[in-house]
Amino acid sequence: MKKALKILFKVIGIAFGVLFTIYMLNLDMKLVGFIYTWLNKFHDKKDSLRDIQF
Repeated sequence: MKKALKILFKVIGIAFGVLFTIYMLNLDMKLVGFIYTWLNKFHDKKDSLRDIQF
């Protein structure tokens, strides 16, 4: 039982460390910015005549 608790606390500690690093370095918004830029480039290449279809 003690071994399971030690492993659980290590996993929680590692998860907290990873989430704290992501928060402090603002990595989530950097990823969103990268995806947003990539999507803009992708949609700018599309043919504008086929953009809206009803």
